[in-house]
Amino acid sequence: MNNQPQPQNASVGASRTNYGVSAKKRTFNHPGRGNFRPRTTTSFTNPTSSGIKRTATTNNKQKRTGRNSKHSGRRPMTSPALSHRMTITDEKNPIIPEILDDDTVRIITVSGVEEIGRNMNIIETKDDILIVDAGFQFVSEGSNAPGINYILPNTQYLEERKHKIRALIITHGHLDHIGGIPFIMERIGNPPVYTQYLTSLMILKRQEEFPHLDPINMQIVKEGESFTVGKLKVRTFPVTHSIPDAMGLAVETKHGDIVVTGDIKIVTEDGKVVVEERNAWEEVGTHNNIALLCDSTNADRSGFSAPEARVFLTLDEIIRTASGRIIIGTFASQFDRLVSIIKSCEAAGKKVVMEGRSIKVNIDIAITAKLIEVKPDTFINTNDMADYPADKIVILSTGAQGEEFAALMRMATDKHKSVILNERDTLVLSSSVIPGNEIAVQKLKDNIYRRNVKVINYQGSHVHSSGHGNAGDLVWVHQTVKPRFLIPVHGHHYHLKSHMFAAIENGFPRENIAVPDNGTIIDIKNGTEMIRQKVKIPTELVMVDGFTVGVRQEVVLRDRISLSTDGMFVIIATVNSKTGKLRKSPDIISRGFVYLRENQQLLSEARVLIKRTIENNTERMNPIDLDLVKDELTDVVSGFLMQKTQKSPMVIPVLIGI
Repeated sequence: MNNQPQPQNASVGASRTNYGVSAKKRTFNHPGRGNFRPRTTTSFTNPTSSGIKRTATTNNKQKRTGRNSKHSGRRPMTSPALSHRMTITDEKNPIIPEILDDDTVRIITVSGVEEIGRNMNIIETKDDILIVDAGFQFVSEGSNAPGINYILPNTQYLEERKHKIRALIITHGHLDHIGGIPFIMERIGNPPVYTQYLTSLMILKRQEEFPHLDPINMQIVKEGESFTVGKLKVRTFPVTHSIPDAMGLAVETKHGDIVVTGDIKIVTEDGKVVVEERNAWEEVGTHNNIALLCDSTNADRSGFSAPEARVFLTLDEIIRTASGRIIIGTFASQFDRLVSIIKSCEAAGKKVVMEGRSIKVNIDIAITAKLIEVKPDTFINTNDMADYPADKIVILSTGAQGEEFAALMRMATDKHKSVILNERDTLVLSSSVIPGNEIAVQKLKDNIYRRNVKVINYQGSHVHSSGHGNAGDLVWVHQTVKPRFLIPVHGHHYHLKSHMFAAIENGFPRENIAVPDNGTIIDIKNGTEMIRQKVKIPTELVMVDGFTVGVRQEVVLRDRISLSTDGMFVIIATVNSKTGKLRKSPDIISRGFVYLRENQQLLSEARVLIKRTIENNTERMNPIDLDLVKDELTDVVSGFLMQKTQKSPMVIPVLIGI
């Protein structure tokens, strides 16, 4: 018979992200339990919520998951792009006043006004809610959000009012406007989706990746068509963007119209707005427009935006005159540009190779939408390139934003199985850098230049034109639409403020401009009074993490960041459950922290500290509570390691009682 004592309990705990020594913990002697720490209640006032006092209750173990101790280290745990949105996710919901009369229309900028991406706005009356766009935001390389795929709009406000939602209106087919649809539709009650034909094809194609979802009630809107949902009439009008079938909309309310531009630029020729553009916008301006929600992405650029026609001419010349193989990296959603490139290739007798799934999908969609008719022999497979002279090959590729596994990056790093770059190639980067992708694009450019290919980009040639209007475009829209109030949207706060300054410089009253944040609520009463509510709707980050979608508690991201920066420090100790004494010296396992063989002195001191901390804390416990010991050990060891190394590894104590 085995007479060895058997384990009675084991306690495993992680320090999460607080690495400070709690020197003044209050303990109370509880009969039959020994020392314990009380639950604590923290009251705080949210300055953005009209002084509403809230109360959050936590216990000490939960409090230690924050990283706000004096030993929290010197590195910021989140990038500026995310830190302003990292909020406590268990706060009580803000008290938001409901609309009680027919004279008020509410505009809510859910998201997309503190970042590039996840665009969503709400237009609400007493009885109806319209949602405009439902995009997602890509997580950039420098965003410090490891393991996160996308960031979505927070739909909590909508979920609580889904009985009022009449429609989701999509202005165009870019992912920052449609990418969130599969993730939010069920949550908001699967409202009908109103959009134009090409956009509907892109939405439905994406839905094929989510076969478990209910079919979308898709309502196709023709160019310039109007429709009524609930008590609201919506007029649409064509706008120019970098994708066909883009539309703006005007929502008719009791006291006037709310105009939403979507993403726009103004087409000019010889410095003058073209007739088609002028006619469309002037018709919008004939109505009583009380508010304009207007694209701000390029508001910091002066003058009018460059016309896309100039890009077509430049690319056509390159295709006609290049002596070797041509590789063109561009956005897969630039339908007009893709169509122009294919037509130029056909005219020059060149073959087109498509590299990248999204390019192939969108070309198929363009053919279905009858945007282009392609000759049967225009496209060839990558494996067939060897059958043609190099100067007869044009490769259309994804990855111009430096995506790690996209076709262009694989070519640039010699990892593509069929395309090996050489000095006779001409590589055209027909795109600009999306904010947040600067590091990735620079890596791509560095790798490309190592291949000694000829590179043409937008900085030295007219091979790209933005789909967003400059300040000149936007001011022209203000003056043509003639709204009473202006609400800049779509962009970082810097872009929105640039939009505001451009408007003021051209005569728009400052008091009639509202620069919103994510979650801002703007009520317009009687069409003449704009009220910005102090309270905001919930704006916590909603993330797609693999197959999981939800509001991520900030501790999850901080743990991942902690592991990636300072590693982990695991303590394994066997404790006599009666005496509290260690049965042997504790084992220590370190990963990504320090090289243990070169830090034996640190380990020796840590073992002494661990032994003393455990035995001191169990000395007067009856019975011994290893959870409390583990908490104290985590704090003490975390502080010790920070003091000795200026690093904050995740400390995980494993205490085994026998």
